[in-house]
Amino acid sequence: MSALTTTAPLAPVLPNAAGPACTLQRTGSLWQLGIEAQELTTAIGLLAQRLEGDEPEDRQQAITELEAALLADEGNKQALAAKADATCWVIEHLRGQAAYRQQQAKRLTELSRSDAGRADALEESLVLVLTRLQPAATRFSFPNHELRSTRSTAVAIDNEALLDPEWLAVKTTFQADKTAIKAALKAGQEITGAQLISRRSWRIC
Repeated sequence: MSALTTTAPLAPVLPNAAGPACTLQRTGSLWQLGIEAQELTTAIGLLAQRLEGDEPEDRQQAITELEAALLADEGNKQALAAKADATCWVIEHLRGQAAYRQQQAKRLTELSRSDAGRADALEESLVLVLTRLQPAATRFSFPNHELRSTRSTAVAIDNEALLDPEWLAVKTTFQADKTAIKAALKAGQEITGAQLISRRSWRIC
């Protein structure tokens, strides 16, 4: 990810040209608006400190610049809220699109399974008809296709429970019991290799 940059100055002093003005310009980027909000907060804090100074001219200048900063801050908040709202709309749109495509994928998967089943049924019917006519044939040739057979062997298990242990393969798997571990950690027990992690989830309403 490229580094975020901003042309806004970091100094808290805001120039006073023709009336209150602020050099921190809103660029429109969500990240840049956030950076600008932080810079304005810092600038406002520093200007507020200058109001406690002993020099009247400096205090007046600070008041003028503070007014400009507060106006810029209000505009920034409005722009940030609008940008955030637009971003939420895009998020909802993308999630809706993802849900639609997931539904389409499910529908296409079901259609694919149906097509494959029909193809298998047709192939079985074709083979049944041809082998009845030529039981000893292992290959059938047509104008544009050829149907070939191959021989293979496979083991069919009628009842696995009836097999002797020597014919059984043992598979052992381990899985962390997160429910028990969570309860133990909450109770204050220390477990090597595990820890409680607090997460915060967000949802657009």
